[in-house]
Amino acid sequence: MSSTQSPLVAADKILQAKITLKDVVPPTPLQFNQQLSEKYGARIYLKREDLNIVRSYKIRGAFNKIASLSDQQRANGIFCASAGNHAQGVAYACFHQKIHGKIYMPTPTTSQKIDRVRMFGKEFVEVILIGDTFDDANSRAVKDCEAAGGTFVPPFDDEKVIEGQGTVAAEILDEISEPIDYLLVPIGGGGLSAGVGSYFKALSPKTKIIGAEPLGAPAMKKSLEAGQVVTLESIDKFVDGAAVQSVGKRNLEICKEVLSEVVLVPEGKVCTTLLELYNNEGIIVEPAGALTTAALDLVAGQIKGKTVVAIVSGGNNDIIRMAEIKERSMLYEGLRHYFIVKFPQRAGALKEFLVNVLGPNDDIILFEYTKKTARENGPAMIGIELKDRNDFQSLLDRMKAYNINYQLLNNKPELFGMLV
Repeated sequence: MSSTQSPLVAADKILQAKITLKDVVPPTPLQFNQQLSEKYGARIYLKREDLNIVRSYKIRGAFNKIASLSDQQRANGIFCASAGNHAQGVAYACFHQKIHGKIYMPTPTTSQKIDRVRMFGKEFVEVILIGDTFDDANSRAVKDCEAAGGTFVPPFDDEKVIEGQGTVAAEILDEISEPIDYLLVPIGGGGLSAGVGSYFKALSPKTKIIGAEPLGAPAMKKSLEAGQVVTLESIDKFVDGAAVQSVGKRNLEICKEVLSEVVLVPEGKVCTTLLELYNNEGIIVEPAGALTTAALDLVAGQIKGKTVVAIVSGGNNDIIRMAEIKERSMLYEGLRHYFIVKFPQRAGALKEFLVNVLGPNDDIILFEYTKKTARENGPAMIGIELKDRNDFQSLLDRMKAYNINYQLLNNKPELFGMLV
C-alpha cells in the first residue's frame, strides 16, 4: 500500500457484505437505553450484537469470508482455531453453506462452548481438541490447513472478515435518524473496530470513535503508541473475547486512521457492569460484551449532552463464571478484603476480634483456621465483606488499635490467587 493510499476498507465492500449476510444474519436492534442516558446525561443507544444468531458479531466476518470462497476452496475445506465466538460463527457458516470445516480448540475449552460449536455446525464441522492453549491449537490448525490445501479463516486479520464486521456500522446508521457524536467499540484483535471505523469514516466522519480494551490486555493501545504491532508478553485472559496478545497488522493500520482514542477498562469494572446490565436491564452479556458500557464511566465528561452508541459485542457467558465475576466485581469495588490474621492461641481471641474489630455492617464470608497446639500464634485466613467501601479504613484502624497481626492479601495477587 502506497503512502498516499488510504488503508480503510471501502464502504461499498461493506455494503456488499451486508447483502451477502441479509438472509442469514438478521439485523440486530439498536436500542435507546433510558437508564444509562439518565446516568450520564446523554442519549445512549446500545447496538445489541448479543442478540445475534450466535450471540456475537463474529458470525458476520466468518460468514462473509467463507461465502467468498471459490468452488475449489470449498471442496478443500476450511480450518480455524478458536476457543469462543469465532468458532461458533465459523461452525454456523459451514452448516449454512454446506462446507466441511475443522475447528481446533484448546483441550481445556469448556464443554458448553464445544457443544455450541457442534450444535451450530452439525455434520459439517469436526471439533478437534488439542493443546493446552489457543496458540497450541492455532499452530496445529495452520499446519493441517497447509497440508490439506484448505482455507484458513482467521478471527480478525483478514479483509473479508473486516468487511463482514463492518456491517454492524451499516446497520447502526440505517437504524438511527440523529447524528452520532460518539461510537464506542470493543477491541480485541481489531477486526470490528477496523470494519466499523472504515464505514463511519466514509458516511459519518464527524463521529468520534473510541475503542474500549481490557486493562490486562492493551494490545491495540500499545501498538498505536508504538506505531507497529506489539506482542504482549503476558495478558489477563479474563475478558476472553477481547484479550489478545497482538492485534492484526491490517487492523492496526486502519485503527490508526479511525480511532480517536483507546480507553483501558479494568477487568473488575467489566464485572460490575456485567452484573448491572443483568440486574438492571435483564441483558446477559459476556465480559467482552460489557466493555463499551463499562467504558462510559471513563469518558463520562466527554459524552454529556451527546448522542452515543455503544456496541454490545456478545452474550456467550457461561453461568459457571458468575461466581468469579461477582468476586472480581466486589474486589474492584472495594467491598471484599482478604486477610491472613495471626491469632494468639488462647481462648477468646476470635471473640475479641469479632466484638472489637468487626464493624456493625461487616460480614465474614471466609474463615479458615487450624489450631496448632505447639505454637503461640495460629494464622487464619479471613474474608470480610463491607456494605460501603469507605468502611475499609476504619476496619484497618481498629486492627491497628487492637494490635492485630495481619497481612492484606488483595494487593498480593500471586498469593491471593493461590489461597482464595
